[in-house]
Amino acid sequence: MMTSATVLLKDELDIVIPTIRNLDFLEMWRPFFQPYHLIIVQDGDPSKTIKVPDGFDYELYNRNDINRILGPKASCISFKDSACRCFGYMVSKKKYIYTIDDDCFVATDPSGEKINALAQHIQNLLCPSTPYFFNTLYEPYREGADFVRGYPFSLREGVPTAVSHGLWLNIPDYDAPTQLVKPLERNTRYVDAIMTIPKGTLFPMCGMNLAFDRDLIGPAMYFGLMGDGQPIGRYDDMWAGWCCKVICDHLGLGIKTGLPYIYHSKASNPFVNLRKEYKGIFWQEDIIPFFQNVVLSKEATTVQKCYVELAKQVKDNLSKLDPYFDKLAEAMVTWIEAWDELNPSAQSKSNGKA
Repeated sequence: MMTSATVLLKDELDIVIPTIRNLDFLEMWRPFFQPYHLIIVQDGDPSKTIKVPDGFDYELYNRNDINRILGPKASCISFKDSACRCFGYMVSKKKYIYTIDDDCFVATDPSGEKINALAQHIQNLLCPSTPYFFNTLYEPYREGADFVRGYPFSLREGVPTAVSHGLWLNIPDYDAPTQLVKPLERNTRYVDAIMTIPKGTLFPMCGMNLAFDRDLIGPAMYFGLMGDGQPIGRYDDMWAGWCCKVICDHLGLGIKTGLPYIYHSKASNPFVNLRKEYKGIFWQEDIIPFFQNVVLSKEATTVQKCYVELAKQVKDNLSKLDPYFDKLAEAMVTWIEAWDELNPSAQSKSNGKA
């Protein structure tokens, strides 16, 4: 099933990679990635040449390209931060996106088999999610599993899956304080499970091994204002995850987490991370209750409408924390305007159960 799913979506999925270096890591992914189109978003110095191994079908955008394509709206795309990857989501014309960091290698499962992460993500996205009632055998649609006794039959059809959130072996995705107190910790636990995150529950989304249905949730996958000139970093994927989750809950869509694993090869510097994260670490104590209490209107029937409503609530409720949130709220609206300009047919789409 995985192989046919991979072939099936060959022309319906783009792989988005943010980078500042040559993409030698693609060699190990060649058996799994070569049939697909890559969108490479080059961060940092646009005059630097990024080398891509032969045989891959790709397009590459640097900062000059982003400025040329978006004009003044390019201000919503982060610079000197992997948050720039979301530009790739915007210019893609495919239904599905898989995004991966360039320090993520092919992992092996407990039997020693190489894991085709992309095939597992595709399988996750093509199967429904179950956000309204938790199944104690986790993913009921997997071979060898099902809905357990007591699971309501009326909910067994599930809802469309918008996001598939994968995990990582080796270097765990920790914040700087945790990195500092556990510098040698490595994740060696392979948990063979996929589960739907329940409605009303937020989660910390990591962008280094992530797939989503661009038609269902794409406009909400904005990785915010991070990096150069901003007071915060390393919260780009978190921000997108919180926004996506409340919008998925509102529109009746699902988010899965668990398999597949990749091998995260490189630990980032905890002292550099602390400098990027420290404001976010205390801001999130207000940000999380804000997202837990967000209510979107009945008129918000598309992702775009939801996102513009959310931007207004960010401005109204989080600006008291720091003027940064005024800027972020404006960038959220600019992002939607830019998305609709590049994807004009997507503006009128209703999502989920609308």
